[in-house]
Amino acid sequence: MPALIDTHLLTVLAIILPAVAVCGIALLRHERAAKIFTLFISLLILGGTLYLYQQFDGTSAELQFVEKYSWFPAYGISYFVAVDGLSLLLIVLTALLMPLLVLSLWRMHHNPRALLALLMLLSSGMLGSLIAFDLLLFYVFWEVMLIPMYFIIGMWGGKNKIYAATKFFIYTACGSLFMLVAAIALYGLHYQESGVFSTNLLDLYQLRESNTVQYLLFLGFLLAFAIKIPLWPFHTWLPDAHTEAPTAGSVVLAAVLLKLGIYGLMRFAIPLFPYAVIDFAPFLLGFGVVGIIYGALTAWAQQDAKKMIAYSSVSHLGFVVVGTVSLSLGGGQLSEIALTGALYQMIHHGLSTGALFFLIGTIYERCHTRLIADYGGLASSMPIFATLLIIATLGAIGLPGTGGFVGEFYILLGAFEAQPFVAVCASFGVLLGAIYMLSLCRRLLFGKGKHKDIQDLNKLEIAYLLPLIILIVLTGVLPEMFLHKTKPSLKHLARNFLTYQLTSKDAARQPTVLVEQSK
Repeated sequence: MPALIDTHLLTVLAIILPAVAVCGIALLRHERAAKIFTLFISLLILGGTLYLYQQFDGTSAELQFVEKYSWFPAYGISYFVAVDGLSLLLIVLTALLMPLLVLSLWRMHHNPRALLALLMLLSSGMLGSLIAFDLLLFYVFWEVMLIPMYFIIGMWGGKNKIYAATKFFIYTACGSLFMLVAAIALYGLHYQESGVFSTNLLDLYQLRESNTVQYLLFLGFLLAFAIKIPLWPFHTWLPDAHTEAPTAGSVVLAAVLLKLGIYGLMRFAIPLFPYAVIDFAPFLLGFGVVGIIYGALTAWAQQDAKKMIAYSSVSHLGFVVVGTVSLSLGGGQLSEIALTGALYQMIHHGLSTGALFFLIGTIYERCHTRLIADYGGLASSMPIFATLLIIATLGAIGLPGTGGFVGEFYILLGAFEAQPFVAVCASFGVLLGAIYMLSLCRRLLFGKGKHKDIQDLNKLEIAYLLPLIILIVLTGVLPEMFLHKTKPSLKHLARNFLTYQLTSKDAARQPTVLVEQSK
Protein backbone atom coordinates (compact mmCIF):
# COMPACT_ATOMS: atom_id res chain seq x y z
CA MET A 1 0.00 0.00 0.00
CA PRO A 2 2.73 2.59 0.82
CA ALA A 3 4.45 1.77 -2.48
CA LEU A 4 1.17 2.37 -4.33
CA ILE A 5 0.72 5.70 -2.56
CA ASP A 6 4.27 6.79 -3.38
CA THR A 7 3.86 5.83 -7.04
CA HIS A 8 0.79 8.00 -7.58
CA LEU A 9 1.33 10.64 -4.90
CA LEU A 10 2.43 13.44 -7.25
CA THR A 11 -0.53 12.93 -9.58
CA VAL A 12 -2.92 12.97 -6.64
CA LEU A 13 -1.43 16.17 -5.22
CA ALA A 14 -1.09 18.12 -8.47
CA ILE A 15 -4.08 16.95 -10.49
CA ILE A 16 -6.65 14.78 -8.72
CA LEU A 17 -7.15 16.73 -5.47
CA PRO A 18 -7.30 20.18 -7.16
CA ALA A 19 -9.78 18.73 -9.69
CA VAL A 20 -11.89 17.32 -6.86
CA ALA A 21 -11.83 20.72 -5.18
CA VAL A 22 -12.97 22.53 -8.34
CA CYS A 23 -15.79 20.02 -8.92
CA GLY A 24 -16.87 20.20 -5.29
CA ILE A 25 -16.96 23.99 -5.35
CA ALA A 26 -19.11 23.88 -8.49
CA LEU A 27 -21.57 21.46 -6.91
CA LEU A 28 -21.85 23.08 -3.48
CA ARG A 29 -24.29 25.95 -3.56
CA HIS A 30 -23.57 27.41 -0.14
CA GLU A 31 -20.49 29.60 0.13
CA ARG A 32 -19.54 28.42 3.60
CA ALA A 33 -19.74 24.77 2.56
CA ALA A 34 -17.54 25.52 -0.47
CA LYS A 35 -14.98 27.24 1.74
CA ILE A 36 -14.89 24.37 4.25
CA PHE A 37 -14.55 21.83 1.45
CA THR A 38 -11.74 23.79 -0.25
CA LEU A 39 -9.93 24.19 3.05
CA PHE A 40 -10.19 20.45 3.66
CA ILE A 41 -8.78 19.62 0.22
CA SER A 42 -5.98 22.18 0.56
CA LEU A 43 -5.02 20.67 3.92
CA LEU A 44 -4.99 17.23 2.32
CA ILE A 45 -2.60 18.55 -0.33
CA LEU A 46 -0.41 20.09 2.37
CA GLY A 47 -0.44 16.86 4.37
CA GLY A 48 0.50 14.85 1.29
CA THR A 49 3.29 17.29 0.51
CA LEU A 50 4.68 17.04 4.04
CA TYR A 51 4.63 13.26 3.69
CA LEU A 52 6.51 13.69 0.40
CA TYR A 53 9.09 15.87 2.13
CA GLN A 54 9.47 13.44 5.03
CA GLN A 55 9.92 10.41 2.74
CA PHE A 56 12.26 12.19 0.33
CA ASP A 57 15.78 10.73 0.42
CA GLY A 58 18.03 13.73 1.06
CA THR A 59 21.21 11.78 0.35
CA SER A 60 20.48 11.19 -3.34
CA ALA A 61 20.26 13.32 -6.48
CA GLU A 62 18.08 10.71 -8.18
CA LEU A 63 14.52 11.39 -9.22
CA GLN A 64 12.06 10.19 -6.60
CA PHE A 65 8.33 9.43 -6.51
CA VAL A 66 8.58 8.74 -10.24
CA GLU A 67 5.41 8.10 -12.22
CA LYS A 68 5.80 7.51 -15.94
CA TYR A 69 3.39 6.32 -18.61
CA SER A 70 3.50 6.38 -22.38
CA TRP A 71 1.00 9.04 -23.46
CA PHE A 72 1.39 9.26 -27.24
CA PRO A 73 3.99 6.55 -27.95
CA ALA A 74 4.18 7.23 -31.71
CA TYR A 75 5.39 10.77 -30.93
CA GLY A 76 7.49 9.97 -27.89
CA ILE A 77 5.24 11.93 -25.53
CA SER A 78 4.89 10.57 -22.02
CA TYR A 79 3.27 11.41 -18.73
CA PHE A 80 6.43 11.71 -16.66
CA VAL A 81 6.36 13.30 -13.22
CA ALA A 82 8.93 13.16 -10.43
CA VAL A 83 10.58 15.29 -7.76
CA ASP A 84 14.17 16.09 -6.85
CA GLY A 85 16.01 18.58 -4.65
CA LEU A 86 15.46 21.49 -7.03
CA SER A 87 11.69 21.31 -6.81
CA LEU A 88 11.09 19.85 -3.34
CA LEU A 89 11.01 23.08 -1.30
CA LEU A 90 9.00 24.95 -3.93
CA ILE A 91 6.39 22.19 -3.87
CA VAL A 92 6.14 22.47 -0.08
CA LEU A 93 5.86 26.28 -0.29
CA THR A 94 3.07 26.03 -2.87
CA ALA A 95 1.10 23.54 -0.78
CA LEU A 96 1.59 25.61 2.38
CA LEU A 97 0.14 28.73 0.80
CA MET A 98 -3.13 27.21 -0.38
CA PRO A 99 -4.86 26.70 3.01
CA LEU A 100 -3.60 30.13 4.11
CA LEU A 101 -5.16 31.69 1.02
CA VAL A 102 -8.44 29.90 1.69
CA LEU A 103 -8.48 31.24 5.26
CA SER A 104 -7.77 34.76 4.00
CA LEU A 105 -10.95 34.55 1.87
CA TRP A 106 -13.12 33.19 4.70
CA ARG A 107 -15.07 36.44 5.15
CA MET A 108 -15.17 37.32 1.47
CA HIS A 109 -18.70 37.74 0.07
CA HIS A 110 -18.07 38.77 -3.55
CA ASN A 111 -18.31 35.46 -5.43
CA PRO A 112 -15.77 33.56 -3.29
CA ARG A 113 -16.61 30.19 -4.86
CA ALA A 114 -15.28 31.24 -8.25
CA LEU A 115 -12.11 32.67 -6.72
CA LEU A 116 -11.51 29.51 -4.71
CA ALA A 117 -11.96 27.37 -7.82
CA LEU A 118 -9.48 29.51 -9.76
CA LEU A 119 -6.94 29.30 -6.93
CA MET A 120 -7.18 25.50 -6.88
CA LEU A 121 -6.76 25.39 -10.66
CA LEU A 122 -3.76 27.69 -10.28
CA SER A 123 -2.27 25.38 -7.63
CA SER A 124 -2.58 22.48 -10.07
CA GLY A 125 -0.66 24.44 -12.72
CA MET A 126 2.07 25.45 -10.27
CA LEU A 127 2.55 21.99 -8.77
CA GLY A 128 2.37 20.37 -12.19
CA SER A 129 5.09 22.65 -13.55
CA LEU A 130 7.34 21.67 -10.65
CA ILE A 131 6.95 17.91 -11.11
CA ALA A 132 6.82 17.60 -14.92
CA PHE A 133 9.81 15.92 -16.59
CA ASP A 134 8.21 15.75 -20.01
CA LEU A 135 8.65 18.92 -22.06
CA LEU A 136 5.11 18.93 -23.46
CA LEU A 137 3.61 18.17 -20.06
CA PHE A 138 5.58 21.04 -18.55
CA TYR A 139 4.31 23.41 -21.23
CA VAL A 140 0.71 22.35 -20.60
CA PHE A 141 1.01 23.06 -16.86
CA TRP A 142 2.89 26.30 -17.61
CA GLU A 143 -0.04 27.53 -19.71
CA VAL A 144 -2.60 26.32 -17.16
CA MET A 145 -1.19 28.87 -14.69
CA LEU A 146 -1.88 31.75 -17.07
CA ILE A 147 -5.65 31.36 -17.31
CA PRO A 148 -6.73 31.46 -13.64
CA MET A 149 -4.32 34.29 -12.82
CA TYR A 150 -5.77 36.37 -15.66
CA PHE A 151 -9.30 35.98 -14.31
CA ILE A 152 -8.23 36.52 -10.68
CA ILE A 153 -6.78 39.92 -11.61
CA GLY A 154 -9.51 40.80 -14.11
CA MET A 155 -12.51 39.89 -11.93
CA TRP A 156 -11.43 40.80 -8.39
CA GLY A 157 -8.80 43.47 -9.02
CA GLY A 158 -8.82 47.25 -8.54
CA LYS A 159 -10.06 50.00 -10.82
CA ASN A 160 -7.44 49.30 -13.52
CA LYS A 161 -7.87 45.53 -13.31
CA ILE A 162 -8.65 44.96 -17.00
CA TYR A 163 -5.52 46.83 -18.08
CA ALA A 164 -3.36 44.95 -15.57
CA ALA A 165 -4.85 41.55 -16.45
CA THR A 166 -4.48 42.14 -20.19
CA LYS A 167 -0.88 43.29 -19.80
CA PHE A 168 -0.09 40.25 -17.68
CA PHE A 169 -1.67 37.95 -20.27
CA ILE A 170 0.08 39.51 -23.27
CA TYR A 171 3.52 39.49 -21.68
CA THR A 172 3.40 35.94 -20.37
CA ALA A 173 1.61 34.48 -23.41
CA CYS A 174 4.14 35.99 -25.80
CA GLY A 175 7.01 34.61 -23.75
CA SER A 176 5.37 31.19 -23.73
CA LEU A 177 5.06 31.21 -27.52
CA PHE A 178 8.81 31.73 -27.90
CA MET A 179 9.40 28.82 -25.53
CA LEU A 180 6.98 26.66 -27.52
CA VAL A 181 8.84 27.36 -30.77
CA ALA A 182 12.18 26.51 -29.10
CA ALA A 183 10.69 23.34 -27.59
CA ILE A 184 9.42 22.17 -30.99
CA ALA A 185 12.86 22.82 -32.50
CA LEU A 186 14.49 20.87 -29.67
CA TYR A 187 12.06 18.02 -30.28
CA GLY A 188 12.98 17.96 -33.97
CA LEU A 189 16.71 18.10 -33.29
CA HIS A 190 16.47 15.10 -30.98
CA TYR A 191 14.74 13.12 -33.73
CA GLN A 192 17.38 14.10 -36.29
CA GLU A 193 20.18 13.02 -34.00
CA SER A 194 18.72 9.84 -32.53
CA GLY A 195 16.00 8.82 -34.97
CA VAL A 196 13.55 8.65 -32.06
CA PHE A 197 10.82 11.10 -31.12
CA SER A 198 10.96 12.09 -27.46
CA THR A 199 9.83 14.90 -25.20
CA ASN A 200 11.41 13.21 -22.16
CA LEU A 201 13.58 15.83 -20.49
CA LEU A 202 16.25 13.29 -19.57
CA ASP A 203 16.55 12.32 -23.24
CA LEU A 204 16.76 15.95 -24.34
CA TYR A 205 19.63 16.55 -21.91
CA GLN A 206 21.73 14.25 -24.11
CA LEU A 207 21.58 16.42 -27.24
CA ARG A 208 24.80 17.64 -28.87
CA GLU A 209 23.56 20.72 -30.72
CA SER A 210 26.02 23.32 -32.00
CA ASN A 211 26.72 26.54 -30.14
CA THR A 212 24.75 28.65 -32.63
CA VAL A 213 21.70 26.43 -32.28
CA GLN A 214 22.08 26.55 -28.50
CA TYR A 215 22.03 30.33 -28.56
CA LEU A 216 18.79 30.46 -30.54
CA LEU A 217 17.02 27.83 -28.47
CA PHE A 218 18.27 29.33 -25.23
CA LEU A 219 16.84 32.74 -26.18
CA GLY A 220 13.43 31.15 -26.76
CA PHE A 221 13.35 29.62 -23.30
CA LEU A 222 14.99 32.66 -21.71
CA LEU A 223 12.28 35.05 -22.90
CA ALA A 224 9.57 32.95 -21.26
CA PHE A 225 11.47 32.60 -18.00
CA ALA A 226 12.76 36.19 -17.88
CA ILE A 227 9.23 37.55 -18.26
CA LYS A 228 7.90 35.25 -15.56
CA ILE A 229 10.70 36.11 -13.05
CA PRO A 230 10.43 39.09 -14.04
CA LEU A 231 13.98 40.06 -15.01
CA TRP A 232 14.69 43.69 -15.86
CA PRO A 233 13.73 45.03 -18.45
CA PHE A 234 10.84 42.52 -18.81
CA HIS A 235 9.37 43.50 -15.44
CA THR A 236 6.88 46.22 -16.36
CA TRP A 237 3.81 43.98 -16.14
CA LEU A 238 4.52 43.06 -12.50
CA PRO A 239 3.78 46.34 -10.62
CA ASP A 240 0.42 46.70 -12.38
CA ALA A 241 -0.53 43.08 -11.76
CA HIS A 242 0.47 43.23 -8.09
CA THR A 243 -1.21 46.57 -7.46
CA GLU A 244 -4.52 45.69 -9.10
CA ALA A 245 -4.74 42.04 -8.03
CA PRO A 246 -6.71 41.12 -4.90
CA THR A 247 -4.63 40.22 -1.87
CA ALA A 248 -4.83 36.48 -2.55
CA GLY A 249 -3.69 37.04 -6.14
CA SER A 250 -0.76 39.22 -5.06
CA VAL A 251 0.35 36.64 -2.49
CA VAL A 252 0.34 33.66 -4.84
CA LEU A 253 1.91 35.72 -7.62
CA ALA A 254 4.81 36.86 -5.44
CA ALA A 255 5.27 33.70 -3.41
CA VAL A 256 5.23 31.03 -6.13
CA LEU A 257 4.42 32.15 -9.66
CA LEU A 258 7.47 34.37 -10.09
CA LYS A 259 9.77 31.63 -8.77
CA LEU A 260 8.85 29.34 -11.62
CA GLY A 261 10.88 31.54 -13.97
CA ILE A 262 14.02 30.89 -11.91
CA TYR A 263 13.10 27.24 -11.61
CA GLY A 264 12.84 27.10 -15.40
CA LEU A 265 16.37 28.45 -15.73
CA MET A 266 17.68 25.81 -13.34
CA ARG A 267 15.70 22.91 -14.77
CA PHE A 268 15.87 23.70 -18.50
CA ALA A 269 18.26 26.48 -19.56
CA ILE A 270 21.34 25.45 -17.60
CA PRO A 271 21.43 21.72 -18.43
CA LEU A 272 20.02 21.99 -21.97
CA PHE A 273 22.10 24.93 -23.22
CA PRO A 274 25.23 25.15 -21.05
CA TYR A 275 27.49 26.92 -23.57
CA ALA A 276 24.79 29.48 -24.33
CA VAL A 277 24.33 30.12 -20.60
CA ILE A 278 28.08 30.61 -20.18
CA ASP A 279 28.26 33.10 -23.06
CA PHE A 280 25.11 34.98 -22.04
CA ALA A 281 25.98 34.96 -18.32
CA PRO A 282 27.63 38.44 -18.31
CA PHE A 283 24.48 39.96 -19.80
CA LEU A 284 22.23 38.12 -17.36
CA LEU A 285 24.39 39.20 -14.45
CA GLY A 286 24.16 42.78 -15.70
CA PHE A 287 20.38 42.58 -16.00
CA GLY A 288 20.21 41.06 -12.52
CA VAL A 289 22.30 43.83 -10.95
CA VAL A 290 20.35 46.54 -12.75
CA GLY A 291 17.15 44.90 -11.53
CA ILE A 292 18.46 44.90 -7.94
CA ILE A 293 19.35 48.60 -7.95
CA TYR A 294 16.48 49.79 -10.16
CA GLY A 295 13.88 47.80 -8.22
CA ALA A 296 15.17 49.12 -4.90
CA LEU A 297 15.29 52.77 -6.00
CA THR A 298 11.87 52.58 -7.62
CA ALA A 299 10.39 50.91 -4.54
CA TRP A 300 11.85 53.69 -2.39
CA ALA A 301 10.01 56.30 -4.47
CA GLN A 302 6.57 54.66 -4.22
CA GLN A 303 3.66 56.09 -2.25
CA ASP A 304 1.48 53.01 -2.77
CA ALA A 305 2.34 50.25 -0.26
CA LYS A 306 1.51 47.37 -2.62
CA LYS A 307 3.47 48.91 -5.46
CA MET A 308 6.46 49.35 -3.14
CA ILE A 309 6.42 45.66 -2.27
CA ALA A 310 5.95 44.79 -5.95
CA TYR A 311 9.09 46.69 -6.96
CA SER A 312 10.94 45.14 -4.03
CA SER A 313 10.23 41.76 -5.67
CA VAL A 314 12.02 42.95 -8.81
CA SER A 315 15.02 43.78 -6.63
CA HIS A 316 14.99 40.57 -4.59
CA LEU A 317 14.58 38.34 -7.63
CA GLY A 318 17.50 40.16 -9.22
CA PHE A 319 19.55 38.65 -6.39
CA VAL A 320 18.22 35.21 -7.26
CA VAL A 321 19.20 35.67 -10.92
CA VAL A 322 22.71 36.72 -9.87
CA GLY A 323 23.03 33.64 -7.67
CA THR A 324 21.77 31.33 -10.41
CA VAL A 325 23.96 32.77 -13.17
CA SER A 326 27.07 32.98 -10.96
CA LEU A 327 27.20 29.22 -11.38
CA SER A 328 28.09 29.85 -15.03
CA LEU A 329 31.12 32.00 -14.24
CA GLY A 330 32.45 30.76 -10.93
CA GLY A 331 33.88 27.38 -11.78
CA GLY A 332 35.01 26.98 -8.18
CA GLN A 333 33.82 25.51 -4.93
CA LEU A 334 31.57 28.47 -4.20
CA SER A 335 29.47 28.05 -7.35
CA GLU A 336 27.33 25.52 -5.52
CA ILE A 337 26.90 27.97 -2.64
CA ALA A 338 25.58 30.67 -4.99
CA LEU A 339 23.06 28.21 -6.44
CA THR A 340 22.02 27.13 -2.95
CA GLY A 341 21.53 30.78 -2.00
CA ALA A 342 19.39 31.37 -5.08
CA LEU A 343 17.09 28.46 -4.22
CA TYR A 344 16.89 29.46 -0.56
CA GLN A 345 16.23 33.10 -1.38
CA MET A 346 13.31 32.02 -3.56
CA ILE A 347 11.73 30.19 -0.65
CA HIS A 348 12.32 32.99 1.83
CA HIS A 349 11.09 35.66 -0.56
CA GLY A 350 7.88 33.69 -0.92
CA LEU A 351 7.42 33.68 2.85
CA SER A 352 8.33 37.31 3.58
CA THR A 353 6.65 38.92 0.57
CA GLY A 354 3.57 36.74 1.02
CA ALA A 355 3.32 37.92 4.63
CA LEU A 356 3.79 41.57 3.60
CA PHE A 357 1.02 41.38 1.00
CA PHE A 358 -1.27 39.70 3.53
CA LEU A 359 -0.53 42.45 6.08
CA ILE A 360 -1.12 45.30 3.63
CA GLY A 361 -4.32 43.56 2.59
CA THR A 362 -5.64 43.56 6.16
CA ILE A 363 -5.36 47.33 6.54
CA TYR A 364 -6.67 47.91 3.00
CA GLU A 365 -9.83 45.97 3.89
CA ARG A 366 -10.35 48.30 6.86
CA CYS A 367 -9.57 51.65 5.22
CA HIS A 368 -9.73 50.99 1.45
CA THR A 369 -6.55 52.87 0.66
CA ARG A 370 -3.05 51.71 -0.16
CA LEU A 371 -1.38 55.11 0.14
CA ILE A 372 1.29 55.01 2.82
CA ALA A 373 0.70 58.65 3.75
CA ASP A 374 -2.90 57.85 4.76
CA TYR A 375 -1.73 55.72 7.66
CA GLY A 376 0.07 56.66 10.82
CA GLY A 377 0.46 55.59 14.43
CA LEU A 378 -0.70 52.02 13.79
CA ALA A 379 1.78 50.73 16.37
CA SER A 380 -0.44 51.98 19.18
CA SER A 381 -3.81 50.88 17.80
CA MET A 382 -2.61 47.66 16.09
CA PRO A 383 0.23 46.20 18.21
CA ILE A 384 -0.13 42.67 16.81
CA PHE A 385 -0.11 44.01 13.25
CA ALA A 386 2.94 46.12 14.06
CA THR A 387 4.84 43.16 15.52
CA LEU A 388 4.17 40.91 12.54
CA LEU A 389 4.95 43.71 10.07
CA ILE A 390 8.31 44.37 11.71
CA ILE A 391 9.27 40.67 11.62
CA ALA A 392 8.24 40.36 7.95
CA THR A 393 10.15 43.54 7.13
CA LEU A 394 13.29 42.38 8.89
CA GLY A 395 13.04 39.14 6.94
CA ALA A 396 12.66 41.05 3.67
CA ILE A 397 15.80 43.12 4.29
CA GLY A 398 17.85 40.05 5.23
CA LEU A 399 18.48 40.65 8.93
CA PRO A 400 20.64 37.91 10.52
CA GLY A 401 18.32 35.41 12.15
CA THR A 402 15.97 35.36 9.17
CA GLY A 403 16.09 33.28 6.00
CA GLY A 404 16.73 36.37 3.90
CA PHE A 405 20.18 36.75 5.43
CA VAL A 406 21.11 33.16 4.63
CA GLY A 407 19.97 33.43 1.01
CA GLU A 408 21.61 36.79 0.30
CA PHE A 409 24.84 35.84 2.08
CA TYR A 410 25.19 32.65 0.03
CA ILE A 411 24.43 34.51 -3.20
CA LEU A 412 26.91 37.31 -2.55
CA LEU A 413 29.57 34.84 -1.40
CA GLY A 414 29.28 32.80 -4.58
CA ALA A 415 28.97 35.87 -6.80
CA PHE A 416 32.09 37.41 -5.29
CA GLU A 417 34.15 34.42 -6.42
CA ALA A 418 32.66 34.62 -9.91
CA GLN A 419 32.60 38.41 -10.40
CA PRO A 420 33.67 40.58 -7.42
CA PHE A 421 32.43 43.76 -9.08
CA VAL A 422 28.96 42.26 -9.54
CA ALA A 423 28.85 41.21 -5.90
CA VAL A 424 29.85 44.67 -4.71
CA CYS A 425 27.19 46.33 -6.88
CA ALA A 426 24.55 43.85 -5.76
CA SER A 427 25.38 44.47 -2.11
CA PHE A 428 24.13 48.04 -2.49
CA GLY A 429 20.71 46.52 -3.06
CA VAL A 430 20.82 45.15 0.49
CA LEU A 431 21.41 48.65 1.84
CA LEU A 432 18.69 50.20 -0.31
CA GLY A 433 16.28 47.44 0.69
CA ALA A 434 16.80 48.26 4.35
CA ILE A 435 16.15 51.95 3.65
CA TYR A 436 12.82 51.65 1.83
CA MET A 437 11.41 48.78 3.88
CA LEU A 438 12.23 50.38 7.23
CA SER A 439 10.81 53.63 5.86
CA LEU A 440 7.57 51.77 5.10
CA CYS A 441 7.44 50.49 8.69
CA ARG A 442 8.18 53.89 10.16
CA ARG A 443 5.51 55.67 8.13
CA LEU A 444 2.82 53.07 8.73
CA LEU A 445 3.48 52.49 12.40
CA PHE A 446 4.69 55.89 13.62
CA GLY A 447 3.55 58.38 10.98
CA LYS A 448 0.85 61.05 11.13
CA GLY A 449 -1.74 59.87 8.59
CA LYS A 450 -5.49 60.17 9.01
CA HIS A 451 -6.07 56.45 9.61
CA LYS A 452 -4.76 55.75 13.11
CA ASP A 453 -7.42 54.13 15.27
CA ILE A 454 -7.89 50.87 13.39
CA GLN A 455 -9.00 47.55 14.79
CA ASP A 456 -6.09 45.17 15.28
CA LEU A 457 -5.77 41.80 13.55
CA ASN A 458 -8.44 39.29 14.45
CA LYS A 459 -7.90 35.61 15.21
CA LEU A 460 -8.53 34.53 11.63
CA GLU A 461 -5.96 36.97 10.26
CA ILE A 462 -3.42 35.89 12.85
CA ALA A 463 -4.09 32.25 11.92
CA TYR A 464 -3.06 32.64 8.28
CA LEU A 465 -0.21 35.07 8.98
CA LEU A 466 1.49 33.27 11.86
CA PRO A 467 2.81 30.25 9.89
CA LEU A 468 4.62 32.56 7.48
CA ILE A 469 6.08 34.67 10.29
CA ILE A 470 7.31 31.60 12.15
CA LEU A 471 8.95 30.21 9.02
CA ILE A 472 10.66 33.55 8.29
CA VAL A 473 12.54 33.14 11.57
CA LEU A 474 12.90 29.38 11.41
CA THR A 475 14.54 29.48 7.96
CA GLY A 476 17.10 31.90 9.37
CA VAL A 477 17.84 30.09 12.61
CA LEU A 478 17.83 26.51 11.24
CA PRO A 479 18.65 26.75 7.52
CA GLU A 480 20.19 23.28 7.40
CA MET A 481 16.83 21.78 8.36
CA PHE A 482 15.47 23.00 5.00
CA LEU A 483 18.57 22.76 2.82
CA HIS A 484 19.94 19.31 3.58
CA LYS A 485 17.56 17.53 1.21
CA THR A 486 18.37 19.86 -1.68
CA LYS A 487 22.17 19.58 -1.56
CA PRO A 488 22.73 16.45 -3.69
CA SER A 489 20.71 17.84 -6.62
CA LEU A 490 22.36 21.26 -6.39
CA LYS A 491 25.80 19.67 -6.18
CA HIS A 492 25.03 17.51 -9.21
CA LEU A 493 24.01 20.55 -11.24
CA ALA A 494 27.07 22.55 -10.13
CA ARG A 495 29.49 19.72 -10.92
CA ASN A 496 27.99 19.21 -14.37
CA PHE A 497 28.42 22.85 -15.16
CA LEU A 498 31.98 22.82 -13.87
CA THR A 499 32.64 20.02 -16.36
CA TYR A 500 31.42 22.22 -19.18
CA GLN A 501 33.57 25.11 -18.07
CA LEU A 502 36.67 22.90 -18.12
CA THR A 503 35.84 21.55 -21.57
CA SER A 504 36.83 23.45 -24.69
CA LYS A 505 33.88 24.78 -26.65
CA ASP A 506 35.43 23.35 -29.79
CA ALA A 507 35.53 19.87 -28.31
CA ALA A 508 32.63 17.49 -28.68
CA ARG A 509 30.01 18.14 -26.10
CA GLN A 510 29.77 15.40 -23.55
CA PRO A 511 26.22 14.31 -22.68
CA THR A 512 25.05 15.00 -19.18
CA VAL A 513 21.92 15.00 -17.08
CA LEU A 514 20.75 17.37 -14.42
CA VAL A 515 19.44 14.58 -12.25
CA GLU A 516 20.28 10.95 -11.94
CA GLN A 517 17.56 8.64 -13.20
CA SER A 518 15.69 6.69 -10.60
CA LYS A 519 16.78 3.12 -10.18
